[in-house]
Amino acid sequence: MGAITGQQFLTRLRQNPPTLYIDGARVEDPTTHPATANMCRSLAGLYDLQHQPELRDLLTYEEGGERYATSFMVPRTREDLAKIGEAHRVRANYGLGFLGRAPDYMNANVMAAGVGAEYFNTCSASIPGDPKRDFAANMRRYYEFVRDNDLCLTHALTNPQVNRSKMASELPDPYIALGVVEEREEGIIVRGARMMATLPIADEILIFPSTVLKENADKSRYAMGFGLPTNTPGLSFQCREPIDVGRDPEDHPLSSRFDEQDAFVIFDDVLVPWERVFLLYDVELANKAYAGTDAVLHMAYQVVNLKIAKTEAFLGTAQSIVNAIGSGQFQHVQSKVAEIIIMLEIMKALEVAAREGATLNKYGVMTPARGPLDAARNYYPANHARLPELLQLLGASGIIMMPSKADREGPLGPQIAKFLQAGNASADDRLKLFRLAWDMAMSSFAGRQELYERFFFGDPVRMHSALYEVYDSREAVERIQAFLSRKDTPATEAGSGAEVAHA
Repeated sequence: MGAITGQQFLTRLRQNPPTLYIDGARVEDPTTHPATANMCRSLAGLYDLQHQPELRDLLTYEEGGERYATSFMVPRTREDLAKIGEAHRVRANYGLGFLGRAPDYMNANVMAAGVGAEYFNTCSASIPGDPKRDFAANMRRYYEFVRDNDLCLTHALTNPQVNRSKMASELPDPYIALGVVEEREEGIIVRGARMMATLPIADEILIFPSTVLKENADKSRYAMGFGLPTNTPGLSFQCREPIDVGRDPEDHPLSSRFDEQDAFVIFDDVLVPWERVFLLYDVELANKAYAGTDAVLHMAYQVVNLKIAKTEAFLGTAQSIVNAIGSGQFQHVQSKVAEIIIMLEIMKALEVAAREGATLNKYGVMTPARGPLDAARNYYPANHARLPELLQLLGASGIIMMPSKADREGPLGPQIAKFLQAGNASADDRLKLFRLAWDMAMSSFAGRQELYERFFFGDPVRMHSALYEVYDSREAVERIQAFLSRKDTPATEAGSGAEVAHA
């Protein structure tokens, strides 16, 4: 099939809807349910981008006579990586960077895992050549399956936070955390729950370990990797309260379009066929799966490009507010906009450094440099909260006093047009802009975004710890030691020697 259209995506969702529960009821058709229909349409629009004539060659690539989404492409050169990065940014711009789990994020994961599939045959439970336990072959086939059908994937990494002081096996029920119950002829049976599946409006769910070493991987039954359709019997998603409350997109420009939904995933003795199993029982291998295939770096590369798009959206909105209300001559306003510029240029520089420093890994994949990516995924979560704060400071009360579209069309419309105009914008244009700023900085959608960004790649303290563990500081240490050990010749001796030599 290759790269699909938006209509094909919607048809597939209607035919095989994920098992979603929202507000106490099953979502029978996510394409028509009030809490999910707009997000489905937005995803369809994202798939349609790759068929626009001017974007086709960027967002897709050709292989074996078929065209696939560029996010599945195996980069062999830096030029390939540059194309993938540009495609990530174009897709990110579609949602102003606020669609955190767009399909290309997980596509980067399965691409790297599929090409680095031999990693999974080092699993203690893998038996190369055995149709039941050849985990490398399973992973390779899964990548091709997802690519060939242009599937949308969600994933879930962590255990429910019941008691962080206990290991998974010490909880009241050892199957609160997702674990393997038994093996059968046709596959493994798994039971328990996982957090957090963002974008459960998907075709498949990929269960992998976390990108950060887990302190609760105490029993091998909790170490696993597999992929399943989101409508698999016994598998269900309990979604959070919707943020899309059915308001007009002019009033809620982001939340009415891009509520990805978040869910915890319940596995009620779910059968995972052997051909869908990629990793089993091997705790050490599970903890290193993302690093061992370099999937974490290709996913992080997508994230950096996404955050560039998001920061550009904050900059564009901030400057648009300044332009509208004529505040650009004030130095404190210039300083606030400059903060956004600095953050944007730092992220852009880290993307360039990661791309230009890319090298071929042992699987022959051109892989972006780890150092800049690790810096980006630690820097952005620590600084993102300043972006909505700056919009609040620049917009001030204007982000609060925002009559709705219905108000502007109602009895007081003429008064609204008179009193809420801006120096360089009509009331209608000004309110549309400030509505966007509100959805970026103050709405429930914005609050969810802030928490999401804070923990996007994991707990910040553990992220710093992981960076400390992997970063190679030896050269810097050796330079300091060499400096401390250096015996400089005194200036007087050097001068006298030179004078003697000259004489």
